[in-house]
Amino acid sequence: MNTVRKTAAIAVMAAMAGAAASYLMLSSQQLGVQSGAAAPAAQAQRKPLYWVAPMDPAYRRDAPGKSPMGMDLVPVYESDETIAGTVRISPEVINNLGVRIAPVEYQVLPTRIRTVGYVQYDEDRRVHIHPRVEGWIEKLYVKASGDPVEAGQPLYELYSPQLVNAQEELVLALKRDNSRLVAAAEDRLRALQLSPDSIARLRRDREVKQTVTFHAPQTGVVDNLNVREGFFVMPGTTLMSVGVLEEVWVEAEVFERQASLVSVGLPVTMSLDYLPGRDWQGRVDYVYPSLDEENRTLRVRLRFANEDRILKPNMFAQVVIQADPVARALVVPREAVIRTGKQDRVVLALGEGRFASRVVGLGRVGEHYIEILEGLAEHDEVVVSAQFLLDSESSKSADLKRMDSGDSATAFPTGESGAGHRHEMGGSHD
Repeated sequence: MNTVRKTAAIAVMAAMAGAAASYLMLSSQQLGVQSGAAAPAAQAQRKPLYWVAPMDPAYRRDAPGKSPMGMDLVPVYESDETIAGTVRISPEVINNLGVRIAPVEYQVLPTRIRTVGYVQYDEDRRVHIHPRVEGWIEKLYVKASGDPVEAGQPLYELYSPQLVNAQEELVLALKRDNSRLVAAAEDRLRALQLSPDSIARLRRDREVKQTVTFHAPQTGVVDNLNVREGFFVMPGTTLMSVGVLEEVWVEAEVFERQASLVSVGLPVTMSLDYLPGRDWQGRVDYVYPSLDEENRTLRVRLRFANEDRILKPNMFAQVVIQADPVARALVVPREAVIRTGKQDRVVLALGEGRFASRVVGLGRVGEHYIEILEGLAEHDEVVVSAQFLLDSESSKSADLKRMDSGDSATAFPTGESGAGHRHEMGGSHD
């Protein structure tokens, strides 16, 4: 009897042990299944939307494969943290493209306007010579434009019946000793540009000259010599002009967008190709009131001292106008701005290989930097090289997003809010 009881007890204990082992095995299997299912669930959260070619984002496929260039397709993932137009680039592509980034920061913005101009006579001191009577040029003392002359030097001799008659009137008034007639005759001769010495000689000698000599009114150089000996001239004829070179003008042109930066009195530095290494210091003398309707440029007159007369009229010059600087301006490098006919953009670096185009409003344009009036904030970062490629990719990505969502908003938002697809680029260049 005891033997039977012992055998039954052993059987019960064996059954219980087997049940416990089975329970533990099943539990272990269930835990294993649950643990194994966690990985696919995590991977499902990063399931690619599609695959694209690294060098042609328009080439899409629903499964991995090769691009037409033989490169591995790159997966594009869904993200709820980026805006339409965002481009993601792998570090390898960033390195291959040579992408450089610069910060958006406040600084003093010196404004230099670089342009070109031509040396001209000082028109304030340029004298044009016209006869006041009809006549013939009997003798010409200057032979060519550019000849130097001194004040009082003879320029030409003129035979004119009117001048002969005016001299005879003075001689007749002197013979009659009529002071009123003498004064009237002298006034007429002065009006016809006879010199005081010629009038005094006529009063003394009372001898009428058939030809009258006219003299240079100032020291300078002859320009625009339009007559030769024997020419018949009239009061409307321009015989020549006499200009001075001790001070010259330079006529320069400034682009319309820089017109507001120019004002009278600004300092100017000028250099010429034929005298490298030498600079002339001058100032803005006058800003013309209208723009050239064909070139859309504003003419500016500059004034320079020229004591040694090295500067010659019609010489080509490079000029730099030092405009008033902006004391505190939010600026980006000039090469970062993409300027189009309708808008100005930069490519904003969002971090972690993400980039997006951003519309900006521009202010003053400096030699190396451009002032930003709207669209960016201090400590933002912009791309200063390879930005045209990134801008093109951002535009394409934004357009695709708008087509998918039916959104008609701008492809280049000014903020970073909103949801959209992220465009990824990967791989390397061959």
